[in-house]
Amino acid sequence: MNKPSFSTIKPVSRDQLKRLRRRLLKLYGNDAEKMLERFYMMIGRYGIGLETLPIRKRWNEKDAVLITYADMVQDNENNALSVLNQFCNRHLKGAVNTLHLLPFYPWSSDDGFSVIDYRQVATENGTWQDVQHIGKDFHLMFDFVLNHCSAKSRWFKDYVSGIEPEKNYFVEANPKEDLSLVTRPRASPLLTKTQTRAGTKYVWTTFSADQVDLNWKSPDLLFEFLDILFYYLSMGAKIFRLDAVAFMWKKIGTNCLHLPETHEIVKLFRDVLEIVSPESILITETNVPHEENISYFGRGDEAHMVYQFTLPPLLLHGLLNEKSNHLTEWALQLPKLRKGCTYLNFTASHDGVGVRPLQGILDNKEIKKLVRMMEARGGKVNWKSNSDGTKSPYELNITYYDAMSDLKDDTLGMRRFFCSQALALSMQGIPAVYFHSLIGTLNNYEGVKKTNENRTINRRKWNITELNALIENPETHHSIVFQLYQKLLRKRTDQPAFDPDALQIIHDLGKNFFALTRESVDKSQKILCLYNFTSKTKSLKKPIFLKSAKKRFFDIASGKTIPFTARGLSFKPYHFYWLLIDESE
Repeated sequence: MNKPSFSTIKPVSRDQLKRLRRRLLKLYGNDAEKMLERFYMMIGRYGIGLETLPIRKRWNEKDAVLITYADMVQDNENNALSVLNQFCNRHLKGAVNTLHLLPFYPWSSDDGFSVIDYRQVATENGTWQDVQHIGKDFHLMFDFVLNHCSAKSRWFKDYVSGIEPEKNYFVEANPKEDLSLVTRPRASPLLTKTQTRAGTKYVWTTFSADQVDLNWKSPDLLFEFLDILFYYLSMGAKIFRLDAVAFMWKKIGTNCLHLPETHEIVKLFRDVLEIVSPESILITETNVPHEENISYFGRGDEAHMVYQFTLPPLLLHGLLNEKSNHLTEWALQLPKLRKGCTYLNFTASHDGVGVRPLQGILDNKEIKKLVRMMEARGGKVNWKSNSDGTKSPYELNITYYDAMSDLKDDTLGMRRFFCSQALALSMQGIPAVYFHSLIGTLNNYEGVKKTNENRTINRRKWNITELNALIENPETHHSIVFQLYQKLLRKRTDQPAFDPDALQIIHDLGKNFFALTRESVDKSQKILCLYNFTSKTKSLKKPIFLKSAKKRFFDIASGKTIPFTARGLSFKPYHFYWLLIDESE
């Protein structure tokens, strides 16, 4: 077989070649040219990127993501992925169009995020054919677990045995070196003693002794993951979630967080996707303060999407304390998004609600109060080690439905929960809904007892027969939540003003309300979204920015026409409106 030459790879422009070479030079120095040749050979082997295809718009208002484990719903006869496919096709077609399948590979700990083999589907979950079947009806989002892999993986076993190239795949450090500056979200030891063929080594373990950090200074490791990326593309993946990406590059004497080399690697993966699959999307998972988080947009040359990590805890704080001012102030200062960049808006995921994104927005007193409120609702707190030797809350582990609960009035809690979900659905970006929020799952205390892991509280596995019975019984809160939620998602998909690229304007209407306007790219539709942040009935006078002379407005959320009377617009506790605005009159 002839090696592909520069001239045979049609889509690779001179600018793309220059960018790739520049990235490789920054990261790997003199190895760059050899690595570029190796990259061409890899493209040729997979047969991708060899023809120019028309590029469609990456996203629109019809995009909504369901975050789920492969085995979130189960039965006793079929593999997990086929059961999930059955559930989603039965209940969610038209409500969500993308499934984020949390790690479905063979794993040894951390519910999938300690990967044993990146190229296999765990037997209990099914096969790659099952994954592809789901991909016929939904876009697929896969986890790209880049920072670490399992200590039980073949890679690590080969490292221990001194086998090439894996013997260079893992980060080693001297325990006598000063590592006090290293920032990490765990209180466990940073280094783990390991016996290898070459003697005693200390490997870097940011998250746990079973999750050994990968050495991105190794060119062979980069190509291992490029090969995995191409394989995932061939299996139907469209969106790639770069897990724990902020910790990837290690440099003694720094905090090993967001290092320039880490950003360069993300940009490199972006450049590669632009060549081989231009419609694909990179999203970085960096649960850190907002300014650090959005740094992964780069200059429009890095991640296509970042998680809106500040939204979940700030919504909790605002709605539980019945004041929107902090949320409004934060939203008002959100920078204008560069072309080709957007947020993934969510309120809950398989992890807990991050606390670090609140830094610089709430003071320590307010954060401690929020922690106590979550504990009062049955939540568990995970702690992180600071460089000064102290510990601070890192995440709040609780289902978002229970987090929004009212300790005296279940109905009020449900209203508050829906206010939070509707708000997240209306903000600029693509919405992502965690499976357990969709059905109002309660805290899984039994699971926590079994695993001794706080995060299990929000990772219950459902029997599909039991779950179908609950969501089809109108007397259960699961049914009420599910029916309202999926109806709201379906209504959202028909509104061009909710396109991720549509204009967003935040309005300050005082601490009782949160308000924003969305206007479609072609200016054909404008929606005013209004949220009552209190447990009281409220009225809102017609805002001066609302120029329409109309006294009645159509509410997309309820499907009803709503009067703006002389007393103003009436809100029940935690009520919200998505008002269609026509200013032509």
